[in-house]
Amino acid sequence: QVRVEESGGGLVQAGGSLRLSCAASGRTFSGRGGMAWFRQVPGKAREFVATIRPIGTSIYSDSVKGRFAISRDSAKNMLFLQMNTLKSEDTAVYYCASSSRVWGSRKESDYDSWGQGTQVTVSS
Repeated sequence: QVRVEESGGGLVQAGGSLRLSCAASGRTFSGRGGMAWFRQVPGKAREFVATIRPIGTSIYSDSVKGRFAISRDSAKNMLFLQMNTLKSEDTAVYYCASSSRVWGSRKESDYDSWGQGTQVTVSS
């Protein structure tokens, strides 16, 4: 059974930075399926943020491109999201997700294991 757990959220001022971490168990990064970050604001649908392919290339949503960077430590089964130049609209609960069957997907339905989420609050 795959489990993922996020950490690193918190309160930061606009323009600041945070780094989120995701610890994965029950899978490796060389296995089938990718990992990604999503976020959700109360009352809105969960939104794709970023995912990383096996060869290391990354896909980002337009709203975070150029400010966020996704990375991984395959040896430790860890996924990261470095968030720079944060804006108030980045305030959300951030989720780490694992897929058992696809790589590089932006679709929530392609991911079958989710963490509990970590709150990121950006004050203006």
